[in-house]
Parts: sequence; structure tokens; C-alpha cells
Amino acid sequence: MSNKLKALMALALLGASSLAVAADLGDDMDTIAGNYKTVLSTNSTDTLKQSLQNMRAAALDAKQATPPKLENKAAGSPEIKDFQHGMDQLIGQIDQSLALANQGKLAEAKKIAQGFKQTRDVNHKKFR
Repeated sequence: MSNKLKALMALALLGASSLAVAADLGDDMDTIAGNYKTVLSTNSTDTLKQSLQNMRAAALDAKQATPPKLENKAAGSPEIKDFQHGMDQLIGQIDQSLALANQGKLAEAKKIAQGFKQTRDVNHKKFR
């Protein structure tokens, strides 16, 4: 592969990754939801790990956002802190599932992942 083509591919990947970092809250939630479906349905440890990593990155980005329901709240308000705590809970669950997936424990990782739904439901009631 020529050096020009390699450089072009590297720039394309860099551009795509910077777009992912700059996603809005809705896009982050869509990324989490889409990858969650994959996590629950896959029988591939590699696919599971990749989807969990995608979810984690989107959750970290979403944690920095403000839900529309809280737009009139100050950055350090109890409501914003509660939203961030909810995202931290999800990130912790993702990390638990990812640790099991890294050990090759697909069934156990998927079982932990099933708990993501309850975390989502509780936080959607508060912030959506």
C-alpha cells in the first residue's frame, strides 16, 4: 500500500473518531442502544467486546452532555450530578461486562449486560 493511501486512510479514521467524540446526546444514546442490541444477540466474544467498547465511549461522551430536560439547570446542580451518576452506573456495568468478556466468559458478560436495561429505564424516567 502506498504511503499516500496510508496517510489518507489515517486522516479518514482520525476524522471519523473526532466526529464520534463530538456526538450530541441523542447520537450517543443511539450508539448505546444499537450496540446494546448487538451485545445481547451476539455469540462472538470479539463482537461483544467491540460493542461494549463502543457503548462505553458513547456513555463517556454522553456524561459530558446535558439532557434537554435539564438544560435550565446549572452545571453543578443536584439534577446534573444525578444524571452523571446514572451514566457512571452504566459505565461501571459496561466495565464489569467487558472484564468478563475479556476473560472469555461470554454468557456471564451478557448476563451483566441484561442489567443495563434497568439502569436505562430508571434514568430515562428521570431525564428523558
